[in-house]
Amino acid sequence: MDEIQIKSVLRETNRTFRSVEKKHSDFENVLNDLNRRKVLTPAEEVQKKVYQKQKLAAKDSMVEMIRNYQNDTGMQARLAAQGTEQT
Repeated sequence: MDEIQIKSVLRETNRTFRSVEKKHSDFENVLNDLNRRKVLTPAEEVQKKVYQKQKLAAKDSMVEMIRNYQNDTGMQARLAAQGTEQT
């Protein structure tokens, strides 16, 4: 199963993944708006850095959930294979 398929499964089955993905998208939209401006105030520059860090944290969280899903499904497949070998 590739990452796109895993994301699709997680969107359907994992409320936390959906929430984090939405936050990531929201941060991306805000950052796109800030990046379109020619000049930012010092406060906006600081806020931009905060949004960038929050977006990255959301991305890291999604990657971790994807990795956990891969590990869990891999472990289940190995256990299932061991069960069929023993019979």
